[in-house]
Amino acid sequence: MAGPRLASPLAAGSITRVKTSAGLDSDTDSESDTSSRLVVAVDGPSGAGKSSASRGAAVALGLRYLDTGAMYRALTWWLLERGVDPGDTGAVAGLAAEPVIEVSTDPQAPWTTVDGTDVSAAIRTREVTSAVSAVAAVPRVRAHLIAMQRDIIARASGIVAEGRDIGTVVAPDAPVKVFLTADGAARASRRAAEASWSTRADQDRRDRLDAAQSEKAADAVVIDSTGLGLDEVVDTIVRLARERAGALFPRQKSR
Repeated sequence: MAGPRLASPLAAGSITRVKTSAGLDSDTDSESDTSSRLVVAVDGPSGAGKSSASRGAAVALGLRYLDTGAMYRALTWWLLERGVDPGDTGAVAGLAAEPVIEVSTDPQAPWTTVDGTDVSAAIRTREVTSAVSAVAAVPRVRAHLIAMQRDIIARASGIVAEGRDIGTVVAPDAPVKVFLTADGAARASRRAAEASWSTRADQDRRDRLDAAQSEKAADAVVIDSTGLGLDEVVDTIVRLARERAGALFPRQKSR
């Protein structure tokens, strides 16, 4: 797969919206009201399958895809590389806007770069996973990255955005909101296959640390993926998007 195409020059703390394959809608002028476009907000705990399901739904709907968690992980990786203690909130806050973080919004070719370096694999290590919750809890970090996420969403004519606080904070006006969950055993089993996780205790610790950013939107539809395969979850999200988006959906390109 070809590497990411980078825009130049870039200002510190900037993030680009990148289209790497045909078939995705073109970016539109920045808008603040997500209710006029097809925005699918997917929230839920770690291990529920948000990333795979969101990418699959984005492909099926012909929309862009945003992994907000990758942005927090990218900043965490950058801090660790520089020997910054993730628990030092003052240092983390002061450096939050320093690195140039870029993400692909193509669901079929997701990648993340920091200062031009592809960190797609590096941000999934156990070290980053263990530290990202502390970094994500810093108010200045959240304010900085949420502003970037809103900008990406506003510039897309249609997008599936996943992570935490998507339906409550990042895109509260999204016409389609999903809270994807699964029981603890199922989530632990899925995470066991990833190098960044080792035990159920790791998952429970992450759940506790992320609790403040894991609220379900009042109007979100809960999907329990415990007994479902990936295709079934994707189909459920796609069906929900088509039902809830109503007149909005015909404006989106389909594959």
